Amino acid sequence: MNILLVEPRTPDTFWSMRHALRFVGKRAAHPPLGLLTVAGFLPRTWRCRLADLNVRPLGDRDLQWADYVLTSAMLAQTASLADIVERSHQAGKPVIAGGPAFTGEAANRFDVDHVVVGEVEELAPPLIGDMTAGTLQPLYRSPRFPDLALTPLPRWDLVNLRDYASMSVQWCRGCPFDCEFCDIAALNGRVPRHKSTAQFLAELDALHARGWRGMTFVVDDNFVGNRPRCRDLLRAVIQWRRRSGSRMVLMTEASVDIANDPELLQLMAEAGFKKVFLGIETPSLESLRECRKHQNLRSDLATAVRTIQTAGIEVIGGFIVGFDNDQPDIFERQFEFIQKTGVATAMVGLLQAVPRTRLYQRLAGEGRLRGDSTGDNTSAGLNFEPRLDTDFLLRNYRQLMQRLYEPRTYYRRIQTFLAAHRPRGPRIPYARSDVAALVRSLWLMGVVHSGRRAYWSFLTRTLLRQPSRLGVAVTLAITGFHFRQVSAAL
Repeated sequence: MNILLVEPRTPDTFWSMRHALRFVGKRAAHPPLGLLTVAGFLPRTWRCRLADLNVRPLGDRDLQWADYVLTSAMLAQTASLADIVERSHQAGKPVIAGGPAFTGEAANRFDVDHVVVGEVEELAPPLIGDMTAGTLQPLYRSPRFPDLALTPLPRWDLVNLRDYASMSVQWCRGCPFDCEFCDIAALNGRVPRHKSTAQFLAELDALHARGWRGMTFVVDDNFVGNRPRCRDLLRAVIQWRRRSGSRMVLMTEASVDIANDPELLQLMAEAGFKKVFLGIETPSLESLRECRKHQNLRSDLATAVRTIQTAGIEVIGGFIVGFDNDQPDIFERQFEFIQKTGVATAMVGLLQAVPRTRLYQRLAGEGRLRGDSTGDNTSAGLNFEPRLDTDFLLRNYRQLMQRLYEPRTYYRRIQTFLAAHRPRGPRIPYARSDVAALVRSLWLMGVVHSGRRAYWSFLTRTLLRQPSRLGVAVTLAITGFHFRQVSAAL
């Protein structure tokens, strides 16, 4: 059996990091962990081939070779997904698709032959049996949130690790919080489910054995959703690092209330966590209450960010505008908060009403929905009628993003971060590609593009004041270049 796994192309958004990849000589930011995990379920006698459209185009020969095409998509990837389905059908190949783009309400939305709704762990045996027998059903629906003890090792042998800026692993699914705009509770549940420590370390071992030494993204919904288990895992990762000698560094997603747990922050730093994505959302307390982001109300958000930075972990911040309680000054308040706290990588998006969320249900009941979410919260606009004027929101959102990533403004924010940040834990190893990235940055940001004087001034100031932090400073400058290009296209 020939199985072609196809990862749809991710559009040019914050998360694609496409404009930063050129500096480091990589083709994509992250590998398709979902498809690699699905491949781990398939019989080893079957021949598998991965086509990640973020790395290379889908070839006609790939489709001719395949008996089945398997794909998984996020909402933001649906345009690419539609093209995959059309080309597969033209080649006479059946398509099996799953992922967050597919829910029970929209199972047949993309003209896919066979749809998998929910997590695959308990569906894999009947699905594989039906593929073997040629008796595939139109719809497979997971009966429950499965035990992650069933999850296999991802098939890392199907990718060229050198194509990617970072790797991805997963320890848990689900989040104990139920923010109004977030669909995690519906997709993965409010009770975090975990792989065993042995499973997680086996995934790190597998990457280490294949020579991976760079950034590794722990793609959990909320890494600290179960604090006692998280501490136990972190202690095991610390021991694993000492035993293996791994130079791998880690990042993850968590809730901002980790700032209230000094022991947890210390363990994360010692385990090699250098970055954490936090859903900060907004400095407006009224809007936080509106969206049920109660965990962000337990302490001062600016203080929480500084506490995490001081613990040696960079904060990547997610922010949202468009809440009902947002006032016209929300854009200035967001700008001031981000600049003051030194959240260098600030991902500000427009509020989207995603199916299966409390927000979607509320807005539907109020008759304010305009259509389905595209999954792109930057350039696609709003899919509901906001309280603030729509044109005012969109215009000021674009201005906010362009203002945040204007070179001088952005470099000042990096300096604020560097002043607060206290490096801890294992040192980030430098590779030959880092030297190449520095040289490319000197040419592209220091010569070719606007903001040249600001970049040279930023580098000079860093060398004079914090020469040991030059590598971090240049990495953040490259990240900001990506955001500047995305913002300019809004």
